[in-house]
Parts: sequence; structure tokens; C-alpha cells
Amino acid sequence: MAPLILCTPPTPALATRGREQEDGAGLHRGNVFWFFFSKKNCFLLVFLLFACGAHAQIRVTEGKTASASGDDPVTFVADQVTYDREAQIVTASGHVEAWQNGHTVFADRIIFDQRTNVAAAEGHVVLLEPDGQTVFSSYTELTGGMRDAVVKGMHAQLAQNGRLAANGARRVAAPLPADAAPGTSAEINEMSRAVYTTCNACKEHPEAAPAWQIRANSAVQDPASKRIEYEDAWLDVYGYPIGYFPYFYTADPSVKRASGFLVPSIGNSTNIGEFVSIPYYWVLDDQSDVVLTGTQTTKAGPQLAADYRRMFNDGVLTINASLADEYHAAQGHIFAHGLFSFDDTYRYGFDINRATSQNYLRDFRIPGGGVPFLTTQAYFEGFGEGAYQRLDARAYQGLTQQVNANALPVALPNYQYNFFGEPDALGGRFSLVTKDWSITRSAGTNDARLAVSPEWERPFAGDFGDLYKFTLHADAAAYDANALNQTPNFSRLTDSNYARALPQAALEVRWPLARDGGSLFGADLGRQLIEPIVQLIGAPNTGSGSNYRIPNEDSLDLQFTDQNLFSFNRFPGLDRLEGGVRANVGLHTALTTDSGVTYDGLVGQSYREHKDDTFPIGSGLNDRVSDIVARATVIPTNWLNFTARGRFDHDDFAPKYGELVAGVGVPLLSVSGGYIYDTTNPFNLYNAAPGAAGVTNIISYNPTTGAPMPRNEASLNIASTIGKTETGQYRLSAYARRDLTTNAMVVAGGRATYEDECVILDLSAYRRYTTLNGDSGSTTVMLQITLKTVGQFGYHAF
Repeated sequence: MAPLILCTPPTPALATRGREQEDGAGLHRGNVFWFFFSKKNCFLLVFLLFACGAHAQIRVTEGKTASASGDDPVTFVADQVTYDREAQIVTASGHVEAWQNGHTVFADRIIFDQRTNVAAAEGHVVLLEPDGQTVFSSYTELTGGMRDAVVKGMHAQLAQNGRLAANGARRVAAPLPADAAPGTSAEINEMSRAVYTTCNACKEHPEAAPAWQIRANSAVQDPASKRIEYEDAWLDVYGYPIGYFPYFYTADPSVKRASGFLVPSIGNSTNIGEFVSIPYYWVLDDQSDVVLTGTQTTKAGPQLAADYRRMFNDGVLTINASLADEYHAAQGHIFAHGLFSFDDTYRYGFDINRATSQNYLRDFRIPGGGVPFLTTQAYFEGFGEGAYQRLDARAYQGLTQQVNANALPVALPNYQYNFFGEPDALGGRFSLVTKDWSITRSAGTNDARLAVSPEWERPFAGDFGDLYKFTLHADAAAYDANALNQTPNFSRLTDSNYARALPQAALEVRWPLARDGGSLFGADLGRQLIEPIVQLIGAPNTGSGSNYRIPNEDSLDLQFTDQNLFSFNRFPGLDRLEGGVRANVGLHTALTTDSGVTYDGLVGQSYREHKDDTFPIGSGLNDRVSDIVARATVIPTNWLNFTARGRFDHDDFAPKYGELVAGVGVPLLSVSGGYIYDTTNPFNLYNAAPGAAGVTNIISYNPTTGAPMPRNEASLNIASTIGKTETGQYRLSAYARRDLTTNAMVVAGGRATYEDECVILDLSAYRRYTTLNGDSGSTTVMLQITLKTVGQFGYHAF
């Protein structure tokens, strides 16, 4: 067949691109067409290489003459093509695919009108936009190089499962904003009778209304500004209209950050009354944004809050601050955090936490309002191979009536250095720790300390599997203190300049005896371990004879358990040291089976050559023979585990301390609980006797005997997670803590969450029974409804 040429001849820039197709008859080259579709040019070249029947493979190939205006030629592929020379109409049918200027269209048939520059797509039309959006329709007309379009029965698939439908839509050119990103499309989509949702259609009843949808009389999708505007809109829930909006807009689902008002929240509080909060999200630039929230209350007054964040090349900065007129008094807070890196070794940062009162933090639901004090610090730290150092300054602000603000310390400076070396020529390792500070108080002890703890450790093994570890350890510190007779020391001295050093040497012997237990009556006895442990320590004696000269800043909280049975010092810090000749003994046992059963336990005791009155009465260490400490962890199956530890009197085995943590269940339903019992209180080293002048004591005392009441609490947690189903995902949880000594609840709460592809329902309830700054407890109930890609609606009651 001779070639047919219409209009102007093809330009040399047009090139031939064949297409290889494999079918049942083998390889053949299909018929090839070139077609240039432009507002400024009109030429058509049809060149038939072979005649292959009614369903020949068609390819229309773009030319190389794209102009600055973007009038690129159109390229299409189809099963069949016909051409009406007089009407100048080309009809492509059967699996048609056409693309131009970044737009791609699939259809059952596309009709190209050369005279009007209109392409009409019919039947199962799919449009792929340059931004990744997919549009489905039954009929579409395209003009202007596929930039302009009229769509009938539009359905669009957006990011994050967004679904946008309309009876009709029109895509027209629009001015491109000056700040638009390169490559941004300059068209807008005008829609009539539009509906938007992120909910999937029900498989059994696809005609049923979704969980929620936005239904608008008209809508405009602007790819340049990345938002969708709705006019005369309703919010439907399961087909029922629940809210009307004359006008509102949302960010396009593909946008992660866009300025605009967020969904308001309303609620009620016993302290501030009814309130409404309106947040505004403001994108400052690519690295920073801020959320400004205005709140109006019926009792307390207005509040303005700001949540600012900024990313730097070397770090991050966040600031959360607020200002309010609460009961005609100025209130506010600032929580700021910064973390920056010099390089891979050093970094620095700060935390600023200040508030006018804890009542303000509690009333306006500001996170962090439940703590008794706030910490402000600035720090510099470095990480090396086997080394770490930190230099910081710290200040504290008390928020409760029980904390004397004048007695809170200011640490400036506070320095820490840790080093752990490589094995030396003798096979040992050297380590070094130093913790130094200078502490001042408005009312109380002021002191400074320089302390260093070097250590050398050498392990070795015997011929019978016995393991040894020889250790040389020393603690040295120098102090300069004044007002020692005030809080928290209450010493008989006023000022003190004192230095001390305590060298110690230890030999630890372990003999792990292991065997394969085989089986007994079909039961797997597993791999069994019995390991006796003996640690001998030699050191000069210590005692309270010199402790009154030394301030105590880091050794106030003492608890003797299995975790520090083999420690050189049972105190958590260096201001109080344990010395003397002593022996720590223990028996470690373990069992592991192929079925997954695991047991690990330890029981031990400490013996000393002389009494050390450094330890307080009731600590379990103030006699020559210590209390007995034990711990057991049992995991019989993958759905059950528990760990118990305790301390028992060495004379009558009466419990002095007990702790139990257990968990049972699977993700569908799991239960965990805890129990703690303690006859001592860590504050007994901080406070003087009840009623002492100038001392605020926060220990609970028995009103009859005046002795400290033991801590006796139990907690319970229940959780259930139903994984993703056809209807969604469910999570349920509940928790409670009770004081068994006073037989009163401490806290209780629960939470229920439902989530699917388009909505999150979150209901939580919380009740605090203890008093805080003189109140009688509080109750919080919060309901949040999140419509994905749109926003949150919530009601809060306190």
C-alpha cells in the first residue's frame, strides 16, 4: 500500500520507532503511524509498512520538535486505527494508550479531531497525571496538549487512599504561583457534585455509604497550591449528614505539610470550665513550622500556645510555650529542647523547662504537668572508643507543695568521664570513672566534689572449668562544703573540707557446673546449670565516724537486692562508701529446654568482718550478716513469664522487700501485673524525724506508732489487640494501681481504639485518686475522632 500524506510534510525531526510484538505466529513488525497533535501545527503522516488485518498493533511516536511552550507531540498505541480524510478525524480503538506533556490516557477508544484539536476518550477511561494522581471516567475530552479536559463521571485515586469523585469535572489552565515548585502543574480541576473520602467500599455491599465522606456542591483541586476547596459542603457519617460547611479547604493528601486551620477541639474542665481551642498550623519554610493555638475558657480566661520546631543541618530545636490569663493572673510555661552535633564525636544541647505553677499545667492539660519538679540543663558530651564524657549545668524548679524550692540544688558545673581500655600485656583491662560537681542552694548545703574511681580487672580460668576474676578498685574524693547542718544533710558540723580514699581488692570465683539432663518419663529435663559464686573483698573499714564531714548528694536512695549483691559499693553513689573485709556468696541456677522453657535464679548473702553503721537501720546491711536476697525468672511458655525478687530477714526470714512482675497472654489478650513491698523509704536519709523544725516530711507515718508505713502496692494491666481484619483494627487496654497499705486506689484508666483505612476512633478514661497541690484527684475522659487526611474532632471532660 502506498503511503498517504496529508497537510504539510513531516519535519525531519520526526523519527521512526518500530515495535516488536510476539504472538502465536512468531515475531512480526506492526503497522507504524506518526501523529503530531498541536495547537499551532497541523500535519499528519500515516505510513503503512505492512497490512496485518483489523487489529494491527499501532504506535504513534512523538517527534523531537517540543517547543518552549510545552506543545509536545502526542504518542499513542492502539489495537486498531481508522482515518477519515475528509473530516480529518483519526479513531484509535482497542486498548488505546496515549501520552503527551506528562499526561497519559488509557481508553477503549480515542477520537482525534485535527480541526478542533480535541481528543475524545470513551469507555473505561483512565488518566495518569504528572503528579501521580489517577482519574477514572466514562467519557473525557482533552485539549491543549492534554492539559485541559472535560470529564464525565470522574473518579480520582489520590495519595494516602484518598478517593475523589464528581458528576462532572473540568481541568483548565491557571496562573502558576511565583513560589510554585519546579515542574508543578498549572491546571486546576473544577468539580461539580464532588465527594471525597479515604474509606474503601464494602465488598459485600459496594452501594453502602462509607464510614465518612465530604459531599460538596462544588469543589476545586489546585495542584499548584496543593489543596482541595469545597463549597456548600456536608460531612456525612454512614450516609447521615452531621455537619455543614459553607466553605472550607483541606490539603491535598499528597502534601505532608500545609499551612491552615486545624480542626477545633471543645471540652469541659472543673478548673477552667467549658473551653474551645482553635489551632493554626503555619509552615514557615522547608525546615521549620509552628502550631499556634488559641483557647477560650468560661472560668479561667484565654490562653495562647505555640509549638515550634526547626530542623538544622546539625541538629533540631523544639519550643513549646504558652501564655494565659488564668483567674486574672498571668500564667505560662516554656519547654524548649535543642540538640546539635559538632561532628561524629561531640554534640551539645539544652533543655529549658519552666512554668508559673503546676496548677496551670494541670488545668490546661499541658504534658509534663504531673511531675513534682522541672529540670533545666545545658550540656556538652563526647563519644570516643571506650570513652564518654559529659559536662553540664542543671537547675530545678519545684512544682508541688511538698518540694521546698529554696532547697533545690543548682549544679554548676557537673562533669562525668568514663573510660574502658583495651586488654593490656597482663591480660587485664583498666577503667576509670570520675564524677565532679559544684552544688549551691538558696537554703541548704553548698558543696563541691572531685572524685575518681580507677579499676583494673583480670579474668582467668582454671583447669576444671572454674572461673576467676581479680580486681583492684579504689574510690577517692575531696569535698568542700558549708551549711552541712541544713537540708539535706543535717550534720552536726557547719563547714567541712575533707578528702578520703578507699582502696579495695577482690577475688571472685565462679564454678559453673552444667549438664544435659536428658529426659524423665518423657519430660525434657533440659540443660541444667548450677553455679556457686564467692567474692572476697579486702578494704579498710568505713563507718559513720567520718560521714558527718561529707555531704550526701548521690547516695540517698539505697536498696539491697540481688542486682548489687556483688558490687563494691551498695550505695548508688560515692558520697557514702562500703568498706571492710567481707565475703559475698551466691548460688546461680538455670534451666533451658528445647521446648522453650527457661528458668534463671540467684540467691545470696553477704558476710562482713565488722559492723558498718554507714548503712541505715532496716537496709539489711547494718549487721555482720546481711539479709538474704533472691531472684527468680521463669518462662514456661512463650505466653507466660514472671520475675520475682525479694529480700528476707536473716534471722526469721521475714520479708523486707518484695517485687513481682508477671505477664500472660498473646496479642489477642494479654495481662500483666506487678507488686512491690518495701519496709523502708528512700526519703529516710533525706528527712529528719517527723515534726522537726523547718523540715517538711513527706513520708507516710503510722499515726499510732509514728513508724514509717511500708510501701505496699499492686498494679494490673490488660491489653487486647485484634489485628487488621476486613472491618479494621481494634486495641483495648486497662490499667490500675492500688495502695494495699491504705487500701485505696492510686490510679485507674482504660483506652479503646479502632482504626481502619479512613478513620481512627480513640476513647480513653483516666482517674487519679491521689491529691496534687491540694486537689482531691482528677478525672479525664477524652474522645478523638480522626478522619484520615482531613483532621481530628474531639471532646474532652476533666
